[in-house]
Amino acid sequence: MAADAHTGTELVQVVALLAAGVIAVPIFKRIGLGSVLGYLAAGVVIGPFGLRLFSDPQAILHIAELGVVMFLFVIGLEMQPSRLWGLRREIFGLGVAQGVFCSLLLTGTGILWGLSPLVSFFAAADSCLPQPRP
Repeated sequence: MAADAHTGTELVQVVALLAAGVIAVPIFKRIGLGSVLGYLAAGVVIGPFGLRLFSDPQAILHIAELGVVMFLFVIGLEMQPSRLWGLRREIFGLGVAQGVFCSLLLTGTGILWGLSPLVSFFAAADSCLPQPRP
């Protein structure tokens, strides 16, 4: 019986998530903003700092992972391979530049906080790597 109550709560959360997206995205599109901003605003409204329909960190993590998968799926549907190949220099060049810039910025921040340059560099590099799940 307890499993049924837990499933009902998850169903309410999923319906609330979908309803928030269905309401927010057209509003944001109408005022000239993108749909991604609509989804972000919907998440803020129903999240732990808004209506608190989602307060469990694990539930938020699972929904966020699902959102990333759906976002990548939409990008894959809309991206043409020829356009992607044409942008390869910009994608890889700017991607490497962003990684170097962020590493230097985080290393500088660590040095300002009193860490040695080596420790702050490895802390910056560690924050850029995916963390294993427990």
